[in-house]
Amino acid sequence: MIVLFDFDGVIADTETQYTEFWNRIGREYLGQEEFGHTIKGQTLIQIFGKYFDGMLREQEEIVPLLNEFESKMSYEYIPGAHRFMQELKAAGIRSAIVTSSNDAKMANVYKAHPELTDIVDMVLTSEDFSRSKPYPECFLKGMELLGGTPEETVVFEDSFHGIAAGRAAGAKVVGLATTNKREAIAPLCDMVIDDFTYLSLRDLI
Repeated sequence: MIVLFDFDGVIADTETQYTEFWNRIGREYLGQEEFGHTIKGQTLIQIFGKYFDGMLREQEEIVPLLNEFESKMSYEYIPGAHRFMQELKAAGIRSAIVTSSNDAKMANVYKAHPELTDIVDMVLTSEDFSRSKPYPECFLKGMELLGGTPEETVVFEDSFHGIAAGRAAGAKVVGLATTNKREAIAPLCDMVIDDFTYLSLRDLI
């Protein structure tokens, strides 16, 4: 078995913070409410390409705002996440973080959690793949680098795009009801959990 984790909303409790940021951006630049929910699971390149196409000045303004926001964010673990990742490591199970975040954002994460890179085998960011979620490229690359097959891979995701990517990659998908309601993601996942508090390795076998 190999395990691939998304980061935001799966390992770290950041989605509420991002929603507030992008809701503000949506109101100020697009006149849209609840924009934060619209773009969940998408990379910055995807967001700009779809919603800010041709708006170069606006893009140039948003990037430093986002960088500053991420430098001050709280990166608290989802309950039980750190303990569960440690259990995987102790059991010799290979794991990776596969995130739509970029390297600059993850550098902020490592400052808050320097232990993180020791308990997973690798971290793949948006710089490591050309097509982001819902395309399965990121998870397929994670499987390849860890030497696993889709049949033996478990993906942990919270967003609709991430869940779709895990499914398309042929993996077993465990959905976290941290970003979307349990009833909304349950039909799309093999299992749904609120957090990692009561999850054990036996549940994945």
